[in-house]
Amino acid sequence: MKLHNLTKFAAIVIAILGIIFLAGLMSSSDDDANNGWISPLIYLSYIVLVICIAIVLIYVLKNLFSNKENFKRTIISLGLFLGVILISYVLAGDEEVKANGIMHSGSTSKLVGAGLNAFYLLTLVALGTMVWAFLNKLKK
Repeated sequence: MKLHNLTKFAAIVIAILGIIFLAGLMSSSDDDANNGWISPLIYLSYIVLVICIAIVLIYVLKNLFSNKENFKRTIISLGLFLGVILISYVLAGDEEVKANGIMHSGSTSKLVGAGLNAFYLLTLVALGTMVWAFLNKLKK
């Protein structure tokens, strides 16, 4: 419970700092002398983003490794996802493409094709899952 209170307090402090910085930005004029706020705020947002991602990853990994059944399901799902990516990459073409007057290499074309193929395969899996769930619901 203490950790929950600590994170709630940290969120409130960050929100108040955000409001203060926003007010400072809004009150400044458009000339370059007063826009010195922007770069530090961008770096601050990067730092906050990295901290949030780190905290989320720590808790996700902690919970993942504490439950063996959950860990097993996660590894199976990750393996299936990587299998879809591998199949998509193998099926992708690798011919050179000229777009907007720029010649793109075969490896770029293969990566783009693999991304599109993965999107199509995962869309089919999602649609199939929704149809399967709908049919099971009708059966009951």
